[in-house]
Order: sequence, then C-alpha cells, then structure tokens
Amino acid sequence: MMPLPPLAVPATVTAPALRLRPWSAADLTELADVFPLPGAPGEWLAAERRGRAAGERQGFAIRAETAGAAPRLVGHLVLKTPAAGPREVGYWTAEAARGTGVATRALRALTTHVRDETDLRELRLLHQEDNTASCRVAEKSGYVFSRVLPAFPPAFPRDGHLHVRHLTG
Repeated sequence: MMPLPPLAVPATVTAPALRLRPWSAADLTELADVFPLPGAPGEWLAAERRGRAAGERQGFAIRAETAGAAPRLVGHLVLKTPAAGPREVGYWTAEAARGTGVATRALRALTTHVRDETDLRELRLLHQEDNTASCRVAEKSGYVFSRVLPAFPPAFPRDGHLHVRHLTG
C-alpha cells in the first residue's frame, strides 16, 4: 500500500482543525508529556518508522491547530497493513482531548481517505470490551460491532470488541 499523505480535518464551530501527519522527532518531547509509552519515546518513534518503511503500519500524530496558538499534540492514529491478515485502525487520545471528538473526527478522515483512494474493502477496529468511549468512536465513525473477542493474555488480558467498516458498496 502506498504511503498515505498528511490529512487535514477542518475546524468545526466547536472544535479546532486537526492535522494528521507522520510522526517526527520534533514530536517526542510533547509525546512524553501527553501519553505514557512503555519504553523510551525515541525507541517508539524508531519502531513507527520501521513499520512505515516495511509497509506494515502508517502512524500519524494528531495535532490540533488553533488560530494564534502553536499546534498541539492531541493523539495518535494508525492504519495497520500487514502483508497477511485484515487491515486495522487504532488510536489513542491525550487525556486533555478525550471527549472532544478528536478520535472520531480523525478516524472519519482516515477512513474516508482509505475508502476513496485505495482498493481496501474493509477496515477493522478492536478495543477492550469495557472501553465504552471506543465503542462510541467506532459507531460514530461507521464501524459496526461484529463480535466479542475472547481475552488473549498477556497482550490482551480482557475480552474485546471487533468493529468492522465495509468500504465498498
């Protein structure tokens, strides 16, 4: 799959514009402040870059752009494109941005771009069963609940939900 370009999400009456772009070293200081990573931010960025170079994933920093202020990091969005298996989307949002529609707006933009510019037929979104906010994001973005996935410890200690978005007819 070809690399996806940066994506712009227009401002709304109540929310700032969003810019989705590949992660860069300039994001690392802010990243450490807004999201707890399991390892060093530099290691995480290197893994993101390796995944992008291998065509296995395309991660994006989600930055809110407010007039008169520097863009601020509000989340992460990823399209996972393994050589075999289903294509999957995932995201996280900074604590200060939760409940503001950032995840829904970013996911809609990515999904629309993938639908309009690629030949992918579906995307999947998985989340922990008890994550009701992610269920709402999935539903608002057109991802339909498919089934409960059993826990698979240690990586997935709780049951999960699978949502699917069909991109064709």
